[in-house]
Amino acid sequence: MPQRPEHTIDESKIYRTTITTNKGTIVMDLDPALAPKTVNNFVGLARLGYYDGLTWHRVVPGFVIQGGCPDGR
Repeated sequence: MPQRPEHTIDESKIYRTTITTNKGTIVMDLDPALAPKTVNNFVGLARLGYYDGLTWHRVVPGFVIQGGCPDGR
């Protein structure tokens, strides 16, 4: 796992992310005012391509998707 990204987000901005899967698309708004460290980590890792190609281990329609280790474990 990469090191925690440096704090590079603008905390006054809402970040919108789109996750595209073979089961559909998920759009989320990330609000740094509510969780600045979490938003910074997610945005920073996404910018590094960390989430690209990750495997979804569990999909329950209408309930949850769970991803796993970047090594596919």
